[in-house]
Amino acid sequence: MTVDSPRPETLPDALPSAPEPQRPAPFDWLDEAAARRRSAGLVRTLRPRAADEPLLDLASNDYLGLVRHPRVTRAAADAALRWGGGATGSRLVTGSTALHAELEAELAAFCGAEAALVFSSGYTANLAAVTALTDADTVIVSDALNHASLIDGCRLSRARVARAAHRSPDAVRAELAARAEPRALVVSDSVFSVDGDAAPLAGHAAACRDHGAALLVDDAHGLGVLGPGGAGALAAAGLAGAPDVVATVTLSKSLGSQGGAVLGPRRVIEHLVQSARTFIFDTGLAPAAVGAALGALRLLREQPERAERARAVGRELSDRLTAAGLDASVPDAAVVSVRVAAPEKALAWAAACREQGVLVGCFRPPSVPDRWSRLRLTARADLTREQIAHAVEVLVRAEPSR
Repeated sequence: MTVDSPRPETLPDALPSAPEPQRPAPFDWLDEAAARRRSAGLVRTLRPRAADEPLLDLASNDYLGLVRHPRVTRAAADAALRWGGGATGSRLVTGSTALHAELEAELAAFCGAEAALVFSSGYTANLAAVTALTDADTVIVSDALNHASLIDGCRLSRARVARAAHRSPDAVRAELAARAEPRALVVSDSVFSVDGDAAPLAGHAAACRDHGAALLVDDAHGLGVLGPGGAGALAAAGLAGAPDVVATVTLSKSLGSQGGAVLGPRRVIEHLVQSARTFIFDTGLAPAAVGAALGALRLLREQPERAERARAVGRELSDRLTAAGLDASVPDAAVVSVRVAAPEKALAWAAACREQGVLVGCFRPPSVPDRWSRLRLTARADLTREQIAHAVEVLVRAEPSR
């Protein structure tokens, strides 16, 4: 008997494969973010300025009017001619020159500190100080309105971060009293960059000493403006040279250059050299910037009245703006702000001032601590009474609602 071999099963036709889901391009989300910024009036724009721009500048941080001073620019040029266009490497390799050491010694002496260490910017100086002076056994008590560089330093640290109410020694004291960590660092701007209000440094220092904490002060807007002869906010508060206090400064504001520095006890500075990543792995500050800062510092020592003049200009700007009916801040140093309800209005106001020959800063969320945008004015020691009056006249005339 013949046995039929099994018939092969008939396979169904292959089903069509489902189409791959269409994935967005990697950066499509940036277009959505840009659209949200436009709708909120929060677009930032780069505006390259000309060297001879004919505007009355109330937007820069040139508090002492030194950025174009012949002695400062000559010092920058001489340093570049002698040392070259760049530092050539990190400070621990080839990036430290005799000029860097000279600036550090004179800056420390001027501010009343044991030692100083120069960085490529005030931002990197803040990152270094916060991260190198804390660890997992530290709590950082940070003012709620501190500068972004201090906030970033807190984020990069391994410490627990407690956010204290703005300018409140009592809030700082409460955070320190409640801590479980063996070490604590209190961090604050000396002068807050949005409204120009000053931190109560004496109160913060007292709270720190009662609870065995260190105090770190970002004196970017105090150096050259506050204290005797512009020696800074720590000098004004009687804290210069204190063994438990560290300051950071920028060379790009009152000293009309670029770069930053940390000032404090010598053992703190030596620790930063060994452990601060933004010092160890960053190229040193260019010699021209070092020379300019050194030239400006020496000029300030010879003309200490520039500091008082910058504060006087700030007070006059505030008084005149307030008398004209604008919501102007009362400056503790040289920053004056005018509150504006909406970002769009702030932009339009700043643009109208520019068209009439006056350059003012425009701060909008998230750079401001509340829902109010601001026009930000910088008081400069070299402004004349006529320029101050003209600036106020333009601001009042250019306000969109008038």
